[in-house]
Amino acid sequence: MNELENVGVAELKVSNNSVVMASFGMGSCVAVAMFDPLKKVGGLAHVMLPESRGKDKGRNPAKFADTAVEFLVDELVRKGARQKGIRCKIVGGSQMFEMPGSSGQDGDSEGKPKPKHIGARNVEAVKQALGGLGIPLVGEDTGGNYGRTVRFNTSTGELEISSIYHGRTVI
Repeated sequence: MNELENVGVAELKVSNNSVVMASFGMGSCVAVAMFDPLKKVGGLAHVMLPESRGKDKGRNPAKFADTAVEFLVDELVRKGARQKGIRCKIVGGSQMFEMPGSSGQDGDSEGKPKPKHIGARNVEAVKQALGGLGIPLVGEDTGGNYGRTVRFNTSTGELEISSIYHGRTVI
């Protein structure tokens, strides 16, 4: 059986050994799972916020989507992955609570843009960072209004998602 490594909020781990990395009870955060299937190197980041805007950028790059994606790629390459061989799967980005003035909609009844909730902004920021690095997104389970737990197998690249209301699935 594979060893289980917890990846907490604003954390990132990479391994070239056979381990299962897990992030529990994710809501608006996004799990970013990357894997090079040829080199069998994988990593998981538990992204909390969409952008660093320069603050805390160097202190904890795993906290922000705009820094975590690039940092995860760099760490995978350092462990032996080929950047062109890396694939990505993402999970999370839920809207856990209804907040006035925040939605995934583009505008209100007067046509004024509404701000997107933090989960949607996290997903958008991760996808933008992946696109900038040319990393293909090969699996996704995002959005909704429910929490998820993920388990990422670094030897197979399988990402198991479990939720109280939606059961288990593997991408």
